[in-house]
Amino acid sequence: MMAADNMKTTVRRWLKLRRFPRRLSRGPKSPAQRGIETSRLDRSVGTLTTGRRWLKFNLVGAIGIVVQLAVLGILASVLKLDYLPATALAVEVAVLHNFLWHERFTWADRASVTRRQALLRLVRFNLTTGAVSILGNLLLMRLLVGQVHLPSLPANLVSIAGCSMVNFLMSEFIVFRSGRRSVTRSLPMSYVP
Repeated sequence: MMAADNMKTTVRRWLKLRRFPRRLSRGPKSPAQRGIETSRLDRSVGTLTTGRRWLKFNLVGAIGIVVQLAVLGILASVLKLDYLPATALAVEVAVLHNFLWHERFTWADRASVTRRQALLRLVRFNLTTGAVSILGNLLLMRLLVGQVHLPSLPANLVSIAGCSMVNFLMSEFIVFRSGRRSVTRSLPMSYVP
């Protein structure tokens, strides 16, 4: 019975804290800053946001795959460029495409305010996810096409999938990082299970 009462109290607190938009409050933003002990239910809200962001990331990535494969197909088949330089160019085109969509769609809530911020974010995006994409794709393409002798387009799909999770994590925590700290990071260690 005690556990059920605790759960009801936790749910009530969680609903009460989320009833009004945070931007209207004048006080501290997180429940921990308000002096309220947060529960696992409170901390799971960030997971839902990350889950939705992961879906958006994959949607943009799927479109980026089409862009990358189209560019790779044109460079390798039509222009007869070797598969490694063609892959590097195709990946860079896809990286630029994905950055524009991530800035405006996936992380729209963290959009750059000025052109300078957008340019710095593009540099960070290229140095992190761009580097992982290009190096990962080149290494995997060298292995899959050069050693295993798979055709370049299926091998490229495998390479893209291999780099996806690393790119999401780099985008979330380095490129499009939020200016505020998460609830769990601001809690004393005794509150984190």
